[in-house]
Amino acid sequence: MIWTIRKSALSAAVSGAAFFAAMPASAQVEIEYWQYFFEARVTAMDQLIENFEAANPGITVNMTHFPYADYRTRTAVAIPAGEGPDVVQLFYGWLNDYIEAELIQPLPADVFPVEEINADFFPMVQAMEVGGQYYALPTAVRSLALFYNRRLFEAAGIENPPATLEELVETAAALTERDGAGNITQVGITTGMTAQDHHWWREVLIRQFGGEPYLDDYQTVNYNTEAGLAALDFYTSLEDEHGVTASGFMDEPQAAFRAGRAGMHIDGSFRIGALNDTRGLDWGVAELPAGPDGTQSNYSSYWVNAITTKAEGERYDASVLFMDYITSPEAMQIWLEVVGELPARVDVGMTEENANDPVYGPFIRGLEYAHTTIFADESAQRQIVMDMVARTDIEDQPLADSLAVAAEAEQELLSEYYNR
Repeated sequence: MIWTIRKSALSAAVSGAAFFAAMPASAQVEIEYWQYFFEARVTAMDQLIENFEAANPGITVNMTHFPYADYRTRTAVAIPAGEGPDVVQLFYGWLNDYIEAELIQPLPADVFPVEEINADFFPMVQAMEVGGQYYALPTAVRSLALFYNRRLFEAAGIENPPATLEELVETAAALTERDGAGNITQVGITTGMTAQDHHWWREVLIRQFGGEPYLDDYQTVNYNTEAGLAALDFYTSLEDEHGVTASGFMDEPQAAFRAGRAGMHIDGSFRIGALNDTRGLDWGVAELPAGPDGTQSNYSSYWVNAITTKAEGERYDASVLFMDYITSPEAMQIWLEVVGELPARVDVGMTEENANDPVYGPFIRGLEYAHTTIFADESAQRQIVMDMVARTDIEDQPLADSLAVAAEAEQELLSEYYNR
């Protein structure tokens, strides 16, 4: 038998919990949930599943997780074979590929009305709407902020984190240390396009220097400009001119910060859990420094949940109920407290307590002026930016020339993707 469950029907009759509880034990429904492995995310989802199953005793949710490197491939293979998840977690930038490959199906509009989502969620979530239908929704979103080492600040006589890019350079200079041979032993600020800096350059610095990185809904590259060059010049000057950082220092930027060998580090809110677990590290968080004219900007990304095309009949109905719960205010608050990622709903994120929290607050406030890059291929687009900086360093290529090469390469990638 196929059980059809809709929110309107539930409000008029019985709840999903009562509906499934009334089913005989033999008719209980099991659904599969997949996500990539990140310890705090798995812990949070375990808690959400426990809460959901307690409220819906007729449904069992089995969670499977894979290493990030294998996750996308395994998902793409399993769903068409009729195996794998009923509800799947995916990166927002993968949405078009998942729809095109028929791996996910639209969310039912009576349970997830477009108008309510547009009103209740932070605006960047609207990228999940295609053709008047939402295909996926996040439990949480991410933004960037400036992490700083309180112990190193105190040792350098610095009271407050920098509020502007000019102050950032001055603060980083005061925090940088070198040995007798001139080698950096402590960087004032970490750098590395392999981490979050490609987002900082693309969506923050370019905009702060008066530019716009893309046009035409992110299908046209627009950073081979004076603003793009000024942003690249500022970024590379941290090492080449000011000497407050070193590319490849301790291999990974976040590793240097966790080891206490970096005064400042730009990273996402997802880093909070790992830093909380780092013994002996006394750290704080501030909003990203403003640009030359006071312009604030930020980058936001998120992972979403979607119902796969594998889910049919009673598994589909159970998946709808599960999606409804994991995108609820309760679930978002739990995710914030366990993972450190930010609530996707405005009314949860912008509570006075959350918005003014000394750790979460800078990230949440940054959402108000954040931009979400619509990637065709995030890995390839990140590599183009990495190569751009590497050419100026290793090959000593002029900044303007390397910027032009990057813009041409990325435009070729975008044109091929959207014209296929």
